[in-house]
Amino acid sequence: MTPLRNDPAVPSSDPATPSAAQASVTAPFAGVVVSIAHEPGDRVGSGAPLIVLEAMKMEHEVLARAGGVLDSVEVTVGDAVEEGQLLALIGAGDGEDRADGPRPSLAASDDGFRADLEAVRERHAVGLDAARPDAVARRRKRGRRTARENLAELLDEGTYVEYGPLLFAAQEARRSREELIARTPADGLVAGVGEIDGRPCVAMSYDYTVLAGTQGMRNHMKKDRLFEIAERRRLPLVLFAEGGGGRPGDVDMPIVAGLDCRAFALFARLSGLVPLVGIASGYCFAGNAALLGCCDVVIASEDASIGMGGPAMIEGGGLGVYEPGEVGPIDVQDANGVVDLRVADDHEAVAAAKRYLSYFHGPAEPGRLPDQHLLRQLIPQERKRVYDVRRVVETLFDEGSVLELRRGFGAGMITALARHGGRPLGVVANDPKHLGGAIDADAADKAARFIGLCDAFGLPLLFLCDTPGFMVGPDAERTATVRHFARMFLGGANLSVPSGTIVLRKGYGLGAQAMAGGGFKAPLFTVAWPTSEFGAMGLEGAVKLGMRRELDAIDDPEERERVFQATVAAAYERGRGLNMAAYGEIDDVIDPADCARWISTLFYPSAQTWWQREGKTRPYVDAW
Repeated sequence: MTPLRNDPAVPSSDPATPSAAQASVTAPFAGVVVSIAHEPGDRVGSGAPLIVLEAMKMEHEVLARAGGVLDSVEVTVGDAVEEGQLLALIGAGDGEDRADGPRPSLAASDDGFRADLEAVRERHAVGLDAARPDAVARRRKRGRRTARENLAELLDEGTYVEYGPLLFAAQEARRSREELIARTPADGLVAGVGEIDGRPCVAMSYDYTVLAGTQGMRNHMKKDRLFEIAERRRLPLVLFAEGGGGRPGDVDMPIVAGLDCRAFALFARLSGLVPLVGIASGYCFAGNAALLGCCDVVIASEDASIGMGGPAMIEGGGLGVYEPGEVGPIDVQDANGVVDLRVADDHEAVAAAKRYLSYFHGPAEPGRLPDQHLLRQLIPQERKRVYDVRRVVETLFDEGSVLELRRGFGAGMITALARHGGRPLGVVANDPKHLGGAIDADAADKAARFIGLCDAFGLPLLFLCDTPGFMVGPDAERTATVRHFARMFLGGANLSVPSGTIVLRKGYGLGAQAMAGGGFKAPLFTVAWPTSEFGAMGLEGAVKLGMRRELDAIDDPEERERVFQATVAAAYERGRGLNMAAYGEIDDVIDPADCARWISTLFYPSAQTWWQREGKTRPYVDAW
């Protein structure tokens, strides 16, 4: 608004010249008069709008600098005026009081209502849950929450900024705009930027109440926009991937196959740069599943069904007719390694996502470390007696800080995120309850993938070794163990983060070397507990191979067995941890209660967090 110039007046006999008791209103620039707010005799207050001038297609209000009575208006609507031209005269006399004080802006009505703002509010409200009771009721019937409810619980209150809420499906050639606005709000993808525990994050959720959560032309563009923002700002991304993949009904945009869609390349490019969290509840098929599979961690609820093709695609390919829940139910996808964290429902999925991301936010407040003396009792002295390695893991780290990933897959290997003194790290441990701790193909894949994840985001690694080696035999070789096993060597030998190895009991052969990044000198430290034992291979097998001729030469079976057992016992004595340390093959044998001092050496004070680095440590985090 342009203040009015109330110029001091000089006496004059010319009626157009202000008297000493009058103030002039002049044009601040050349323009055309488009409206006049008052008539002569009105009382006007200081700052009241009097006249609106239009110049260069823009309207400017001319305001009164001082209050008084409007004596005269020297122009009419439509007049062209020059800069400095007299527009009106304001006097100090008592005129008819037709206006009390300053009037509101000429751009708004007297009660402050603005039609344009109300239209925006109404349009935004159409997509909210409150405006869609039928859709919300259908979700409730299935025991599910809406997309907006999940995002509201995930993100800190008041931090969410939504992108593209006014989009609707590209189907105006088939349906009216009014119907599309009402029935396809946000084009089925609710997405934006918010904060999780005070840290910014991109969050997006397909909306299954809109065209079954399918991927439309416009919500693809929205994803592209947010993927690029995540890359530019180095923001973690959480994706709720419920939906049925591509949407063939978007006919407004001329395409043949749509294979030039950028979303999948843009999303995959984020891998290894920022943490990616995928959540699957309900049905997740085709394009939605493809995005889910690119995520660092997949969280899935009990009602999830995940597949690269849904029932329609399966039937269309002549592969049979199936219900959606039969395609990739949670029991299948948890056991085969697709799912990292299995949860009960949407609420637990959100909690798991927040907890997972917390390990990538840097150090937290130090937690309470369990009594480390308990570690001395967790492994039996009887060398063949099984024990619970998860109790070892939980005791080594801050209470309540251990988050195990992919528990349903690769039973012989444990991979977990944890904290020590509040500082996050990754843990890889053999589980002697499965195959005696032998590393099979699934266990090797599980460990190798986790090693890459930790390396990508700067988390130190601690290996807890108790393995007789890699699983061998014809059955094992049918699973391509040679290639799967090699992934542990390749990943461990190329780590950019510090690592350490603690041998709990068995440290045999190539398997033990893989649990130390390729060899016992590769980590920052390799130490062992008093229960440890070592060998180039299983000692019984080594004795049988190495002494075959001598044993075969003994005719008496009892004497042959006695010699065999004596030789094995001698091999065990030679392979004890104390002997390994004495020859310098490991760094020390320690009291289990002293592990904390060694673990603390894994944390470099000058280490950069992933968001401080210039680029990626690894090109991407392996999906498998």
